Amino acid sequence: MEPAKPAPEDRAAEPLTEYVQRVNRRVRAFDRRRPLVWDLHITGFWVTAALIDASGGWRNVAHNPDVPVSLVVTLSLALSFPLLQRRSHPRAALLITVPAALVSAWSGAALQAALLQLLLVHHIALRRPLRNLWWAVALVSAPTCLTVARYGDSAGSWNQQLGSQLLSIGVAALIGVTVRTRRNYTEALEDRAHRLEVERDQQLRLAAAAERARIAREMHDIIGHNLAVITGLADGGRYAAAKSPERAAQALDAIGTTSRQALHELRRLLDVLRDDEQDGTQAAELNPQPALTDLDHLLDGVRKAGLPVRTTVKGRPTLPEGRQLTLYRVIQEALTNTLKHAGPDVTAHIDLSYEPGGAVALTITDTGHGGPAPAPSGGRGLAGMRERTSLYGGTLEAGPRPHPERGWRVHLHLPEETPQ
Repeated sequence: MEPAKPAPEDRAAEPLTEYVQRVNRRVRAFDRRRPLVWDLHITGFWVTAALIDASGGWRNVAHNPDVPVSLVVTLSLALSFPLLQRRSHPRAALLITVPAALVSAWSGAALQAALLQLLLVHHIALRRPLRNLWWAVALVSAPTCLTVARYGDSAGSWNQQLGSQLLSIGVAALIGVTVRTRRNYTEALEDRAHRLEVERDQQLRLAAAAERARIAREMHDIIGHNLAVITGLADGGRYAAAKSPERAAQALDAIGTTSRQALHELRRLLDVLRDDEQDGTQAAELNPQPALTDLDHLLDGVRKAGLPVRTTVKGRPTLPEGRQLTLYRVIQEALTNTLKHAGPDVTAHIDLSYEPGGAVALTITDTGHGGPAPAPSGGRGLAGMRERTSLYGGTLEAGPRPHPERGWRVHLHLPEETPQ
């Protein structure tokens, strides 16, 4: 069964203001789609009203009721029909009505259709530069001055006639300026909202790009290093299999440990990227990023892969986690490159110096035959190291060691920490 519909008296009545606004939006939308339809209706209404007045009502206020009817009809059409162009060409429409208004004032017909000039003044104030109002006021006031000058006391005093006309013109112009100011203010708000929306979308895209770069850098450091270690262990195990099965078994154990560690870290990164949570409650596993305290574990894996590494440390480390992660990843990437590209019978040396004020100098050298292979497709090894270093205002240099020494050298320097 369908649920019973609420009775009309139970429904909340729509507020009058909301109803008026909704109707107003619909009318404006229709006017934007078909402006000529609205202009024809408005013009037709005022033309009809002017012709009705021309049928005899004009004599009630005329200074000269003997004006020919044909002239009255012609003047009525000349004063009302130009309203069709009131929005597109309000100045031209006003200029067309001025001769008719002057003839109406001179002949004594005093047609009420002359008041339609106020509507044109309104549109000039609404759609044209405000300096146009000065000559518009002069043109619309001229017929009143002519009437007073020609008919004297029968037309009323100067103060009464001219003051009333100027007051009417001021009200029409003020309404136009008010509507124009409100429209400009609304358009400014809409433009500002649009620009803020665009800026927000740009910030989101930049943040997403930065996050993708960060994740790509982390995956490169983690997977690249572990695969390099696995490759070194596999090569060593292959050579040891024939002479020392025990050493080969140790290499296989190390390969398994390193593979599981790489798989675990990869799953952790992928969990962070997942949009949905398992069962709606289980969040991605949160593990701390590696620090300098994990450096020994990193070096053990490298040594098992067949790369002897010596370390020299000067000073006492008092670095925040972010700087420690940068040093750890640079060491990891440099040793990975040595494993992959330096060749056999290579040794590496790490010189880490903690300077006063939080500055750090790190140098990694090896005795191999070259450095990282060129990466025309956009490799992230050296680029990732430089990006990490630049985050803390540091510098990183990488290149062959000066002659006659062989091998590759990576030098990093992080300046003193800037107090917040």
